[in-house]
This record gives sequence, structure tokens and C-alpha cells, in this order.
Amino acid sequence: MRSIFFFLLFLGLFNYASSEEEKEEGFCSAPSVASLESKSKPMYWKVDNPTLSPFHLQDLPGFTRSVYKRDHALITPESHVYSPLPDWINTSGAYLISPETGSHFVMYLAKLKENSRSGPPLHDVERFFFVLQGAVTLTYAHGVSHILKVDSYAYLPPGFEHSVECDTAATIVVFERRYSLLRGHVPELVVNSTDKQPLLETPGEIFELRKLLPTSLAYDFNIHIMDFQPGEFLNVKEVHYNQHGLLLLEGQGIYRLGDSWYPVQAGDAIWMAPFVPQWYAALGKTPSRYLLYKDVNRSPL
Repeated sequence: MRSIFFFLLFLGLFNYASSEEEKEEGFCSAPSVASLESKSKPMYWKVDNPTLSPFHLQDLPGFTRSVYKRDHALITPESHVYSPLPDWINTSGAYLISPETGSHFVMYLAKLKENSRSGPPLHDVERFFFVLQGAVTLTYAHGVSHILKVDSYAYLPPGFEHSVECDTAATIVVFERRYSLLRGHVPELVVNSTDKQPLLETPGEIFELRKLLPTSLAYDFNIHIMDFQPGEFLNVKEVHYNQHGLLLLEGQGIYRLGDSWYPVQAGDAIWMAPFVPQWYAALGKTPSRYLLYKDVNRSPL
């Protein structure tokens, strides 16, 4: 009964926020100016502009939707704490997931300012980054460079010398972990964009799935992009040994983690420990998209 009560409470807050957002963005028959402005904004703009927090609680000191528990965490934008990133130039970062939570990887947001430059990862650490705002230049191997814009990404194997630079301002999400060596398999550099990845079959499910990294044994994790239309949800209530790090890029919905139910929206980050029950449903008027870290291709022993 207690779980049902909290679920209804969260759903009520979610519905309140959604109704207020509808008023703001004009979900009536005639679109409002705010609605037109929203459509003109760049992709993933809501990652830094959350709107889900109930309006009557936004100014309440101490209020946050963030939650940390033994087997999961929800980290919402109003809880982000930025500080200079070690060895990075003109860059501040907010660590959202780290081994202190129980994970074997880190996930952080990096805000690159004018004339910024990345630092190298630690020894034997692999790095993946995905561009959320602006554009960055990835440089490696005797001056070879790529300009990566929003929705583009790169995977850098451990020991791969590189730099990420920015002339103006940009935001990226970064995943790092110590590479789990598998004899006879060596990962390679990957530079690509989401729109170039094919939609994959999802038997028994209706969401759209793209995998951003090769599925070969050389890679010990993958990054998925998952798209849901409003009202779509996961059919499988997942319980597995894999860890997850999730960043909701667009839309809003409800996420079940263990026995708790959380209203979530673009900008929210989630850590999921092994074997925590997990489930998602997309709500609201717009599609949902999230980016999901998942460890793969290695035995749990």
C-alpha cells in the first residue's frame, strides 16, 4: 500500500508539472509563442533547462527530486555541482555517477568554455563522449581532427592520445572506465553520429534502438540511444547483472527503479546497479530519447 501511495503522489506531481508545462508551451488548439520558440530551440536544449519540478515547490529551500539509494540514484539538474575538471583547461564538470555510488565507471557533464581543452584520462582508462550542445574539435595522431556537433560522439581506446577542444562553448557528456582486457581483441577509435546508426530489431518491444559502438568482443561497454513515442513503454521489466548509466535527452516519463517510481524529464541522470528492477514509460506530448551506458561482452565472474 505504501508503494502505491508514493507512486500516486509522484504521478500527481508529474501531472501537475505537465499541466503547467502545457499552459506554458501551448498544448491547446492554437500554438502559443512559447510553443513556437520551443520548436526553434536546438536539440537537447532541455538538458540544461529542466521544467518538471512542481512550480509551487521550485522556490522551496532544500527541494530536489534527486534520490540516492543502495541500488540506484536519480540525479536531477538542480542538484548538479560543477567544479574545475582535473587537467582540463577552462572546463567545469559535474560528476553524476562514480565508483562511490557502487559503479565501475564514471559519467560526468563537461562544460567547455572559450579556448578550452580536455585533459587525458587516467592510465588504462577508455573514454566515450557525446556532444549535447555546441561543437568541439577532436584532435589525435599527428594533427588529424574531426569537428563534432550535437548528436555526434567519439570513443577513445585506453592509451589513445587525443584532445577535445572548443573555441566558444559546448557541453558534452563523458563516460570513462578502466578497460577490461580480453586477449586477442583490441578496440579501435570510433567517431560517428547518431543519425548514421541503423535502427535495430527489438523483439517483443516497440521502442527504437540504436547502438553507437561496435558489438564486437573488443568493446566492454556500449552506448544505446533509445526512442519512445508518448505512451510507449518497456514490455520487459528488466532485472540483469549489467550496470547502467542513463541521461534523458528529450521528453519526459516515469521510471521504476526497485520499488520506487520517479517522474523524469530531459536532463535527469540515472544510475542502475546490477539486478535492480527497472522499467520506463514515456508520458507527455513529445517523444522521449535517452542515452544509456551498458557493460557488455564480459563475464560477471
